[in-house]
Amino acid sequence: MSGTTRARVAPGALERRRAEIAAEIAAMGLPLPGSLVERRTRCGNTRCRCHDDPPRLHGPYLTWTRKVENKTVTRTLSPEQAERLRPLLDNARRLRELVSELEALALAHAEPN
Repeated sequence: MSGTTRARVAPGALERRRAEIAAEIAAMGLPLPGSLVERRTRCGNTRCRCHDDPPRLHGPYLTWTRKVENKTVTRTLSPEQAERLRPLLDNARRLRELVSELEALALAHAEPN
């Protein structure tokens, strides 16, 4: 048995929160999986400034990384594309948070008295 004690949550409170979560999901825009990262890189030209000490790397390059059929796919984006995708990526992150909360509510509901 676990060392932590869960407080029993009233069924009415569980149902209210479940309905709030469902409403937030219904109002949410499209979720886009992956992450947006700003990268700076070094090129292959040994005489380039990116190989100096200290290095002055190329970039920043905005990249969208995600999994497709269990493989990592990375796509370089323009700043305009990145700004267009950022809200969709935020939606996916919020959706994961809400699903985790729903799972926690289900666990609280399933706990024996």
